[in-house]
Amino acid sequence: MIADIPAFIRENTRVLAPSHVPELQLHLADDAVALWQLTEEQLGELGLPPPFWAFAWAGGQALARYVLDHAGIVAGKRVLDVASGSGLVAIAAMKAGAASALAVDIDAFAAHAAILNAELNAVRVETSDADPIGKPTPADVVLVGDLFYDRDLAPRVLDWLIAQQGEGKTVLIGDPGRTYLPRDKLEQIAAYDIPVTRALEDAEVKRAAVWKLR
Repeated sequence: MIADIPAFIRENTRVLAPSHVPELQLHLADDAVALWQLTEEQLGELGLPPPFWAFAWAGGQALARYVLDHAGIVAGKRVLDVASGSGLVAIAAMKAGAASALAVDIDAFAAHAAILNAELNAVRVETSDADPIGKPTPADVVLVGDLFYDRDLAPRVLDWLIAQQGEGKTVLIGDPGRTYLPRDKLEQIAAYDIPVTRALEDAEVKRAAVWKLR
């Protein structure tokens, strides 16, 4: 068992600035596979999902960069960061003047990572490990990074986002063109070339875009 998850995160990561959001700092891992194996060993479980919370993924970095550069989108608003991982996008929203930011990720480690990372950046984020898809949210702005990688999950996410936009919420997606990204339903509004970890991606630089629903 891992009795102290925040301590585990601190011990197995370094404080680094994401390549495309250098004004922020996160607890990030150097070696994805090693941390994944260590987490399984410490918890005594096999088949755990990868430690998404320990990396600044391309889609999340693109979304965070866009929010920081276009602060008016979130200023004074309630923000929901879906599949938040490290909490990068929620933290960027708070830095850009959001009234509040809820970082939601079903991985229990992610909530601890988001809180630690928020502290590094002198902001406060709320966290939840409840799946928000298909449920109402009081948020004014819904931000989704790197979530269109799963065939079964992607259509559920898209339908929910369409419903949220229909209720008057601002919906933005950060994604480097993952397999199940519904490009025909989206309009690209920004793009960035982001250095990434080859062990996790299929390249050293990913072209990640920010999208809105058509």
